[in-house]
Amino acid sequence: MNHITLNNGLTMPLEGFGVFQITDLAQCEQAVSQALACGYRLIDTAAAYCNEEAVGAAIRKSGIPRQQLFITTKLWVQDAGYEKSKQAFQLSLSID
Repeated sequence: MNHITLNNGLTMPLEGFGVFQITDLAQCEQAVSQALACGYRLIDTAAAYCNEEAVGAAIRKSGIPRQQLFITTKLWVQDAGYEKSKQAFQLSLSID
């Protein structure tokens, strides 16, 4: 897998697996599990997709060390702004 080095020094895979429009949580978890098994290490989700919990479950069950994964998520529009963004970020991190 090819990577790019970001300005903060982190490396990010150039190809990732997105879960947009996978609304069934079991199906989302299975799809992410299969993507991880196939070698994907960048997973893209968003709070608006309402499937961050399923993504997290697949990651936990994969056994892949977290530092080997690059996970992206996006905020709801109403969470724009410094304080609201921090709160939304913490919510995304805490989803079981």
